[in-house]
Amino acid sequence: MDSQSIAGVLGGIIAALVLVIAFAYGPMGPFGKGGTPAAAPAAQKAPAPTAPGPRGPVIRDVPN
Repeated sequence: MDSQSIAGVLGGIIAALVLVIAFAYGPMGPFGKGGTPAAAPAAQKAPAPTAPGPRGPVIRDVPN
């Protein structure tokens, strides 16, 4: 074996180790593991309907 083939074998072993470690720690970035899931928000009652507030003046186009 010459030095280039030994370097190729060692490079393959190191690349395999890096991939195993990367998969062990999980994906990084925006697709990474999330923290603990947030609790579902409690169902809230809708507020009681109230009378609508006062409306402003209605402006309409008037033909000449």
